[in-house]
Amino acid sequence: MDLAIKEREIRELGFSVIDNVFTDQEIENIRAAINKTDSTKETFRKSDDLFAIRQFLKEVPHTKRIIFNDQLTAIIQEFFGNDYFLVKSIYFDKPATSNWFVSYHQDLTISVDHKIEILGFGPYTNKHNQFAVQPPLHILESNFTIRIHLDDTNEENGALKVIPGSHSKGIYRPENIDWNIEKETSCNVTKGGIMIMKPLLLHSSGRTTNNQKRRVIHLEFSNQLLPKELKWSEHLNFGCNDKLA
Repeated sequence: MDLAIKEREIRELGFSVIDNVFTDQEIENIRAAINKTDSTKETFRKSDDLFAIRQFLKEVPHTKRIIFNDQLTAIIQEFFGNDYFLVKSIYFDKPATSNWFVSYHQDLTISVDHKIEILGFGPYTNKHNQFAVQPPLHILESNFTIRIHLDDTNEENGALKVIPGSHSKGIYRPENIDWNIEKETSCNVTKGGIMIMKPLLLHSSGRTTNNQKRRVIHLEFSNQLLPKELKWSEHLNFGCNDKLA
């Protein structure tokens, strides 16, 4: 793996795919930990089309040491430095028969602990007792996301489709996409691989058509301090062993 090429892809395209970050055994251990978790909690969402766990690393803490293995930690430090911390974790299980799809969008909000009026932050939303707010643009530009794939994923079972380079265009409304200029790419990822992406990258996800599951752990990272009146809903300094206990 040429890290320089991957780093350039993230900077110029807004995303990159890296295979074999996790072994088959590590993936099986993560799946087993998820299967043992009590799914009746309010942070769990379950329907015919989607099973999701919000604040995943709080709800399934035994996965922390597996997820932040030597490979993933080294990739984060090589690409982004040592000052980033985790601010959001979600598990998505898209069943084999799912008709759930997501249209093109940017990830324009961050998860915070409460609602308070602060200049530059807003509007707020509150879903399932979780507050989210759109922050100033520089925070979104600094953040990044890692998606860990627990299954082989392609365009037939909900792999993300993205518009390369759209992360560098600020707030880019989907209705303004010029398809004479923009091109769509499917981010196929093998089991145990990861996709790294910038939150301002325009992305979508299609329906499942091949009867194959798509299970993904979605992790968001930041190195930005929020105003003292506001806190991230999650905050994990993953590089410190005492934080992974």
